[in-house]
Amino acid sequence: MTPTIYIDGDACPVRDEVFRVSTRLGLPVVVVSNGSRPIRPPGLPLVSMVVVEAGADRADDYIAERITPRDCCITADIPLAARCVAKGGRALAPDGHVWTAANIGNALAGRALSAHLRELGLQGGGGKPMTKQAKSRFLSALDTVAQALLRAS
Repeated sequence: MTPTIYIDGDACPVRDEVFRVSTRLGLPVVVVSNGSRPIRPPGLPLVSMVVVEAGADRADDYIAERITPRDCCITADIPLAARCVAKGGRALAPDGHVWTAANIGNALAGRALSAHLRELGLQGGGGKPMTKQAKSRFLSALDTVAQALLRAS
């Protein structure tokens, strides 16, 4: 079976980059959204859009229930990445960081600590803006992951 790339779609800044790699390598892409931020379908034959019902973690649940060891999820959501890695799937952050069983535990702990510091008012929220260098790292990492998935399938 062909590997699939799942995109946690509501706030993904690298959808277009994924679509380019998908087209080049012939990999299907499923963009999963809860519809809070409407995403226009790109009109590409390998890209499908799934809109799940509104609610916390609905898109995450959809992806985590379907991902297999031959698939990859593009997400900035560390808990979703952990769920994908636990099922044997690949997980890749929009900045090109590859989540693995060896590094996801520390990321979850750091996320919990940051949330606690924000609750105490000791740390601001929000992520870093996407740079050209980050997109370049992402494209390189996605190509590496996609090629590995194709070799393994």
